[in-house]
Amino acid sequence: QVQLVESGGGLVQAGGSLRLSCAASGTIFSINSMGWHRQTPGKQRELVAAITSGGTTTYADSVKGRFTISRDNARNTVYLQVNSLKPEDTAVYYCSADVLRRDGGVWNKYWGQGTQVTVSS
Repeated sequence: QVQLVESGGGLVQAGGSLRLSCAASGTIFSINSMGWHRQTPGKQRELVAAITSGGTTTYADSVKGRFTISRDNARNTVYLQVNSLKPEDTAVYYCSADVLRRDGGVWNKYWGQGTQVTVSS
């Protein structure tokens, strides 16, 4: 089993900042890409940012320059520093990880349970 547990969401005023964390645990042999996604009611989940095990990052255009993704490979943890928040950033934020389990098999994508970020104007 593999579990991803997020933390760090909350209510913040426009212009504020938060730091989201997501720790992966369980029967993990290796993790490739880790990412953050967000979803609002009635819309599809969208990729916000992703980072490979080597540190290569990708960002959605809407968050470039405001959000920063990072990871600690030793702790199997990914972070998302979110600055200059806007009301349109309000969403449930989910982390993901592409994991190869110790008990073998194929790479699978695992998801966290989500953490709510609400930005008030």
